[in-house]
Amino acid sequence: MKAQDLRNKSEEELHSLLHQKREALRQLRFDLVAGKVKNLREIRAIKKDIARILTVINEKRRAKEIN
Repeated sequence: MKAQDLRNKSEEELHSLLHQKREALRQLRFDLVAGKVKNLREIRAIKKDIARILTVINEKRRAKEIN
């Protein structure tokens, strides 16, 4: 997921996407303990997506505060 794509979304869509990614990460962690996960890079990719989403949310909040 690209940061530019995230910047085009509304804050509600970003919060919804953030919730989905956090839920997916939680599920992957459970699957990892159970031995079901083969691709550990997927966990890393989801963590990076979460960080990008949070960054864009914070950028939008700061832009609102300035205006």
